[in-house]
Amino acid sequence: MKIAIIEDELLAVNYLKDLLDKQNIIPVTEIVVLRSKKKAIDFFENNSADLIFMDIHLGDGMSLEIFEQVELFTPIIFITAFDEYAMRVFKHFTIDYVLKPFEEEDLHQALQKFVSIRNNFDPEPLLKSISTLRQGEDPEMMKRFMVREGNKLRSVDEQNTAYFFASGKYLFLTTKDNQTYIFDDTIKDIIQKLNPQVFFKVNRKFIINKDAITEIIKHSSQKVELKLSPEPEVSSEIFISKTQITDCLNWLNS
Repeated sequence: MKIAIIEDELLAVNYLKDLLDKQNIIPVTEIVVLRSKKKAIDFFENNSADLIFMDIHLGDGMSLEIFEQVELFTPIIFITAFDEYAMRVFKHFTIDYVLKPFEEEDLHQALQKFVSIRNNFDPEPLLKSISTLRQGEDPEMMKRFMVREGNKLRSVDEQNTAYFFASGKYLFLTTKDNQTYIFDDTIKDIIQKLNPQVFFKVNRKFIINKDAITEIIKHSSQKVELKLSPEPEVSSEIFISKTQITDCLNWLNS
């Protein structure tokens, strides 16, 4: 199993790694250590793990902010010195919440819980439900988008929207006639409101209208580039996230 440890304190990392090396509850083939929120976001944008150990407070922010940037469906064991976040973390795929300082037995109990859930959980119905939702079109999906144009507001329809892109703290909408406007939403929230037959979130910064794609360049099986029209000013190269390549290519074929 591939384990990811999101923890900024080196002593805590080494202690956990030592306990994982000694236990025989789960087979550990690889341990990836991510010592900041940024490194965790960058890693999970293109990689995955079988189990995550996550601290709450990191040097560059709260680890819970990672969920705002990437979608994680990986089981998580939180290990932290703070008990006030226990209720918040269980809206994610949380297996256990272990308080520091913890003993070897505490880790073993969390791992036993993980093994028990994994052995008794069949993910197939959930995956089928997600697939059905992605393929279907919700009648509540947004067809028009209100954007700012100076001190005025303008409505842009779905067919004239080339893509959405995030830059800094803002989300922007670019039209097919190459006009760019600030759009009051986040990339994480707006993707839930768009027609999945028309739009796809290709990475953590771009949601693209299928009609805006002019060329697909396959550099390798894990590196696929998209050329768009109009060409984005913020980036000359748009790559599909490694974890999204198969879904994106299926979307393009649909």
